[in-house]
Amino acid sequence: MCLRNILYSIVLMLVSLSAKAAFILLPMEAEGQQNHLKAYGITYWALDKQYKVSWLLNYRGGSFLLPDASEIRKECQIRGVTFEVLSDGQTNGILEDISSPSQNMETVVLEKAPKIAVYTPKGKQPWDDAVTLVLTYAEIPFTAIYDEEVLSDALLLYDWLHLHHEDFTGQYGKFFGAYRNAPWYIEQKREAEALAKKLGFSKVSQEKLAVANKIRDFVIGGGFMFAMCSATDSFDIALAAEGVDICEPMFDGDDSDANYQSRIDYNKSFAFKDFILERNPMVYEFSDIDMSRKRKVLPDNDYFSLMEYSAKWDPIPSMLCQNHTQLIKGFMGQTTAFDSERIKSSVLVMGENKANGEARYIHGTRGKGMFTFYGGHDPEDYEHRVGDAPTVLDLHPNSPGYRLILNNVLFPAARKKKLKT
Repeated sequence: MCLRNILYSIVLMLVSLSAKAAFILLPMEAEGQQNHLKAYGITYWALDKQYKVSWLLNYRGGSFLLPDASEIRKECQIRGVTFEVLSDGQTNGILEDISSPSQNMETVVLEKAPKIAVYTPKGKQPWDDAVTLVLTYAEIPFTAIYDEEVLSDALLLYDWLHLHHEDFTGQYGKFFGAYRNAPWYIEQKREAEALAKKLGFSKVSQEKLAVANKIRDFVIGGGFMFAMCSATDSFDIALAAEGVDICEPMFDGDDSDANYQSRIDYNKSFAFKDFILERNPMVYEFSDIDMSRKRKVLPDNDYFSLMEYSAKWDPIPSMLCQNHTQLIKGFMGQTTAFDSERIKSSVLVMGENKANGEARYIHGTRGKGMFTFYGGHDPEDYEHRVGDAPTVLDLHPNSPGYRLILNNVLFPAARKKKLKT
């Protein structure tokens, strides 16, 4: 073969190699992804398979960059997740663009699949849980744990903990007024009292406080905790009311402490301050933290906006707010939203309805760990009621409200960067 032909063959080979696909992009903008929720599941699956993954903050809705592998392509096809195949040259161009100081974008390396626990009762409840629903839909594995596991220090095995719709104050969700004669309420109360006795406590409120303190220690030790609906404010109230009986006789068999409001220690709570507890057991409310009864928002106008952060300087809130829209449809819950005046100054408000004076999505640190509170019950069911059927997420594969939950699930996988905000 003459020298010219040899050189021509070498050039063809180099061109071929440079054009060879090296990466897979999971686009996450509004029109580019047919199933946003399952894209998180693919990302988790790849991490679990020891693949290196990058989260491209603010690039096309917070896209994910994975190595090109036949099993990843196949998994995307099976789960109905849109992907694009990129060459090395295309990938380097994207990463260069992202790294430019003029762009509010950043590349965050995801290191390992976090081990996930969901704090949820083992028995069937008359409501469902958005996090459990979306983890199952996205095919992200999790372990259900409850009081016995928490009190025996099982949280040490996990990186991320979600608190199911729960009442940590021992007042059974304040359902007494409407459901005290319902069979499920009577059975739930009986089971809770039996479990408290089994674990060595004379009252459910005391047992729930012990659980809340274990969860607090999990966060302080470096864990990530996520809570929605009533698990947010009831958790903080339980911590702040330690050593104080705030339960009326129908909940624990004896009177509450006189003037208990004056004995609340706000230094012990994670996110909320100066709140006033609801003393009336007939009222479906824990305190004035929640905005449910104070809101003046019509359902058609109920939206909240995500804050925009510098991806390079504030990667943590940027990760938690990745989405294909900054405007999220609101949704109700026992705890729908948080009164802005009741949020500690150390807590970051990431989603709010400013006109209504309420925060929907907040984040903070405690010790070495972090927590996120998300108001409302189900992002795709505006007014989810007791006994309603679970949301079918096949009908909402691009839900921006559910994306916020999954941002928190992947967040612990990120290589740690200091929060600048």
